[in-house]
Amino acid sequence: MKKLTIIIGLLAAMGCLAGEAMGQAVATLSADTIALGDQTTLSIRRALNYPSTDMLTTDGIVAVSQTFDTATQTQHTVLTSFEPGEHAIHLSPTDSLMLVVTDVEIDTTTAEIRDIAPLQRVPYTFWEIFRWVLLGLVVAAIAFGVWWLLKHREKVHELLVPAETKDTRTPHERATDNLEALRRQQLWQAGKAKEYHTELTDIVRRFIEEATDIRATDMTSDETVEAVESGKWKVVIALLRNIFTTADLVKFAKSEPLPYEHDRSMTEARQFVDELWEAVKPKEEEAPHE
Repeated sequence: MKKLTIIIGLLAAMGCLAGEAMGQAVATLSADTIALGDQTTLSIRRALNYPSTDMLTTDGIVAVSQTFDTATQTQHTVLTSFEPGEHAIHLSPTDSLMLVVTDVEIDTTTAEIRDIAPLQRVPYTFWEIFRWVLLGLVVAAIAFGVWWLLKHREKVHELLVPAETKDTRTPHERATDNLEALRRQQLWQAGKAKEYHTELTDIVRRFIEEATDIRATDMTSDETVEAVESGKWKVVIALLRNIFTTADLVKFAKSEPLPYEHDRSMTEARQFVDELWEAVKPKEEEAPHE
């Protein structure tokens, strides 16, 4: 009997060696019985087609990871299971391994069963309190800044916007300077007769409005002449009429004055400004007699 057992073992070993020699796959489990949640390693050697983790993952078994040893041509797959019972690992239609998963037994006689612990309030940290305080200070500062700017907006405007330089010139000086500046531009010499006479009459109108109570800038040429004439000032009203007549012909009738007519309008404008200012300028206070 002992000899028969030895012979059967030798035949089995020879069969395994013959199977490996013939290229048949050999599959083994590092442990065929594991506890719930434990792991075992499936080793497959010399297979024509090695199963992937997706192929080995079933309803009861989960393939966790997989490596391959090129030296021995062996594939190692780590398996686990979270369902107790017997689970078949199908390697081929005719070949499978059985994995037994045992459940974890709980001794209810000694284990202490407790209720679910209630929620506990975590105390506020310094930073959580400080950031809310900081946010409140920032909002308060912004609100105060807006209120202050609205209350002192005139002062702020004076500080931010530079004050315009006050023109201390008299209406006569201002008109004389503007006429001289217009002459230097040489507009009519450059073919801009309309621009020249328009600016010339505007200077005269502004002077009349600044020197008297006549709203010359809002009047027509005839209305302005009539208003100045009714003022009974000692001026040659023909000068003003000639200036406006020449300008109106250029602006509305597209007239082309001769060169001397352009210069004449400038001369008449200067003369009219001098005469009207002499008639309306404030009288200087007489110096007291010693």
